[in-house]
Amino acid sequence: MTTEVEYRQHRFVPPPGSTEIFLIRHGESAPARLDLPFDMVEGQGDPDLAPEGRDHAERVGKRMADERLDALYVTSLRRTVQTAAPLAAALGMTPKLEARLTEVHLGDWEGGLFRKHTSENHPIAQQLWAEQRWEVIPGAEKMDAFAARCRAGIERIHAEHPDQRVAAFTHGGVIGEVFRQAAKSEPFAFLGADNGSISHLVVLGDLWTIRRFNDTGHLLAPLG
Repeated sequence: MTTEVEYRQHRFVPPPGSTEIFLIRHGESAPARLDLPFDMVEGQGDPDLAPEGRDHAERVGKRMADERLDALYVTSLRRTVQTAAPLAAALGMTPKLEARLTEVHLGDWEGGLFRKHTSENHPIAQQLWAEQRWEVIPGAEKMDAFAARCRAGIERIHAEHPDQRVAAFTHGGVIGEVFRQAAKSEPFAFLGADNGSISHLVVLGDLWTIRRFNDTGHLLAPLG
């Protein structure tokens, strides 16, 4: 009697040599005020987390504490360091710096002006969304340069962590650009990841596989 061969569906398994990267957007930062401009670091606004952002950080820490993680990364802006702190404490790990994953430079609209002008639907903001190009903002970082440094940051993490899992605390613009490259999409297709959200990428050389984008389940459930 011949036994029929069965071909089951299987769960995704990262390929050998790949790196799983959890890109975590920092928690909500302090609101922008014209009478109290943000501190600046190398020409970029560097606000603290808002109280809501500290809640986001605690929730991320609890969500990720049971994951197998081999390294944590932060950027040069303190909102990523503050968001990573609860998870770093829970795991007993010291985050590494990857400055190339720092937020896109907004030129003349740094220090909180980006929020003001976009909320007021400034004509340049309208042009920004229509053309999907950061450099329409006076003095802002060029799209090609931003894309190249984001890619270099991801490639550095991959090179240092084959067959490992890493959490990188970063920014909404960076997550949008990294996932644009992975999906080969329109420039701003992945812009808008929520504060405290988790997005999941598997990197193997030039093959970038999107596993999850803007996971916010931990932000909706009770914190306890």
